[in-house]
Amino acid sequence: MFRHLSCASFSLLALTASPLVSAAAASTPGQPARQNAPIGQFEILGDSIVSAQQLFLGTPNKVYVIDKTEGNPDHPQIGDHPAWASEYDVNSNNGRAMDIVTNSFCAGGNVLGNGTWLNAGGNQAVTYGGQTASSQTGGGPYDDPDGGQSLRLLDPCDDGNCNWSIYGDMTTRRWYPTLETLEDGSIIIIGGDMWGGFVNDAGQTNPTYEFFPSTGGAPIGSPLLDRTLPANLFPLTWLLPSGKLFMQANWGTAILDYKAQQEFQLPDMLHAVRTYPASAGTAMLPLTPANNWTATILFCGGTNLQPDQWKTNWNIAAFPASSSCVNITPDVSQNYNEDDDMLEARSMMNLVYLPDGRLFGVNGAGTGVAGYGNDSWAVGQSYADNAVMTPAIYDPSAPQGKRWSRDGLSASTVPRMYHSSAIILPDGAVMVTGSNPNSDYNVGPDVKFPTEYRVEKFYPSYYNQRRPEPQGLPSTLTYGGAYFNVTVSKDDLFGNTGNANNTKVVIVRGGFSTHAMNMGQRYLQLENSYTINLDGTATLHVSQVPPNPAILAPGPAHLSIITVLFVVVNGVPSIGVQVMIGSGQLGTQKTLAVAPLPAAGSVSAPSQASNPPGSNSQADASDALSLFRSSSSDSFLLPLLTLAVWTLGTFIL
Repeated sequence: MFRHLSCASFSLLALTASPLVSAAAASTPGQPARQNAPIGQFEILGDSIVSAQQLFLGTPNKVYVIDKTEGNPDHPQIGDHPAWASEYDVNSNNGRAMDIVTNSFCAGGNVLGNGTWLNAGGNQAVTYGGQTASSQTGGGPYDDPDGGQSLRLLDPCDDGNCNWSIYGDMTTRRWYPTLETLEDGSIIIIGGDMWGGFVNDAGQTNPTYEFFPSTGGAPIGSPLLDRTLPANLFPLTWLLPSGKLFMQANWGTAILDYKAQQEFQLPDMLHAVRTYPASAGTAMLPLTPANNWTATILFCGGTNLQPDQWKTNWNIAAFPASSSCVNITPDVSQNYNEDDDMLEARSMMNLVYLPDGRLFGVNGAGTGVAGYGNDSWAVGQSYADNAVMTPAIYDPSAPQGKRWSRDGLSASTVPRMYHSSAIILPDGAVMVTGSNPNSDYNVGPDVKFPTEYRVEKFYPSYYNQRRPEPQGLPSTLTYGGAYFNVTVSKDDLFGNTGNANNTKVVIVRGGFSTHAMNMGQRYLQLENSYTINLDGTATLHVSQVPPNPAILAPGPAHLSIITVLFVVVNGVPSIGVQVMIGSGQLGTQKTLAVAPLPAAGSVSAPSQASNPPGSNSQADASDALSLFRSSSSDSFLLPLLTLAVWTLGTFIL
C-alpha cells in the first residue's frame, strides 16, 4: 500500500508564512575536533548506510544521504524493506536509516527559503536488478512506490526525529530534473524525462518547467530543452544577479526570464558537452565586492560527443573525457571564454567551494561518461573507466595559466565514479562518499566499481592551523541595511594586526550534490572594513548581503545549515556558523538601503561596547585614536550593476 506520510508539520501555510527567526547572535566558533588531520589527504571515517547518489548538509552535524531503490542487504533496513536514505552524523561518523517513501532514483533537490529541503521526481517502482516492479504502489521486495512525480520534504534536525514526508505530486513525471531556488525562496523545477534511460529521447522528454509551491496551471515549455536532445537531462541552471536564469544543456545555452516566460538563445557551448551524462564539473565563481557580485560560471571537463553518438552500440567507456575549461559572465556578455585546461581529462567531477574561495575538484573518470547498463563493453556495468583519484584545486584569483594545482594533494584509495557526491563541511573539510555504477547492490572481489558506502573526509592545507574565533557573528542577515561588527582577537590575527587587511567574511552555501553537480552552491563575500584597536585586536565592520535577493536566494540556517558564515584570516577560515539569509519566509524579500561602512573609527577601550550608528552589533566605532583601513574595496559599490546591465539586453541578446 502507498505510504503517504503526514504533512501536519509542514503545511502550505507554513511555506508562505513561517515564523521570523530570532536575531540573536550565533555562537562563537571554536576549533575543529580533529587537531592532527592528515593534510592534503583523504581519511576513511564511516559508513553512509546507503550509497550517496545525492547528498546535502542539513545541520552543522547532519548530512543527509539519498540513494536509488536497491537491496543494501548488509545495512540497516526500514520496516520490512531496504533503506535508500540515511542521516549521517559528522561528529560520531554513524548513520541513521531513513524512509524517503518513493523511489528517489535521479531526483533533483534544493532548499526552500524557510530551510525545508525539497527532493523532486525520481523513477518508477523497481524490483531486483532495477527492473520495473509489478506494483507501482508499494509491496515487496523493496516497497518503493513510484516516485516519478513525488515531492519529498525534510526539515533537518539534530535529535534523530525528523523524517521525509510526501507533499503531493508535480504536474508531470520528472526523472533527472534540476531545481534552483529563486529570489522569493520558492523553487523552479526544470526538465527531465518521463521514464529514464541512458539519455533523453523525443518519445518521453519533458521540456518544461514548473514551480514549488505550485503557481497553478500547466507546466511551461522551454525552447532550449526542445532543441537539445538527447543529452539535456539535469540542465545546468543558475539564478543570476539580474533575476534571470542561465541554462545550459547539451551544446545549447539560453537565458530564461521565468517571470515573463521568455527564453533568449546564446551561443553554443565550446569544446565538450557539460550536462549529464557527460557530467562536467561546474560552479558559479565567487561573488565578491571586487567584481560587484557579478556571476561568472565555470565548466570543466565532460565529453566531446555529438547528438548522434549517444548510443550504446559502441564502447563509450573507452572514449576520452575532455580536459577543457570555459567560463561565461552572462549578465555582461553572451560569449564563452577560454579558461585553463584541467591537469587531466575528467568526467563526473564535483567542484566544491573551500571557504578560502578556491574550488576543490574531486571524483570522476578519465574515460567514458555517467550511466550504466548490461552492455558487453561496459566495465562491469559502468559506462566509464580509469577513475581519477587524485584531486585538484582551481584558484579563481590566480592568473590565467596558473589556476589549477595539486601541490601537496594525495590520491584517494576509493574510486568515485557514477553516483558519487561531495560537499563542504562547517570545519572546512570536504566530505566525499558514494559511487554505484550498478543497477542494484553489487560488491565482491571481481567488481571493479562496487556499490560504495565508505565516507571520506579530505583535509585542505589550512585544516590543522589555529582557527579564528570571531565574536559577534549574527545568526540572521538582511538584504541591505545596517552593518554589523565582529571582534577578532590577537590570536585570531596570528599576532599581526596587519592581517586585518587580509580578512574577509564569506557565506558558503554547499547546495545539493548529485551527478557531479551541487545545485544551489554559492560563495558570497560580504563588504567589510576594519578598525585596529589599541590592544592589538580588531573590529570588522561587515555589510549585510547586498540588497538583491537574486545574488543569494533567501534561506534560514537556523533550521538548516544551508548557508555557512566563515571569517577567513590570511587564508585560514573559522569554523562555519549557522546564519539565515532573508526573512525566513517564502515571498518577496525586504531590501534595505545599504548603510555605508565607517571611513574611519576606533575604540578607546576595547572592553567597552555600544551600538554605533548604522550598526546592529555591539561595538563602538566612533571614538578616536586608532587605525582604519578598508579590506575589500576603496569605495562601496551598490550591487545593482547587474540590473542595469540587463537594460542593454537588446545588445547582449
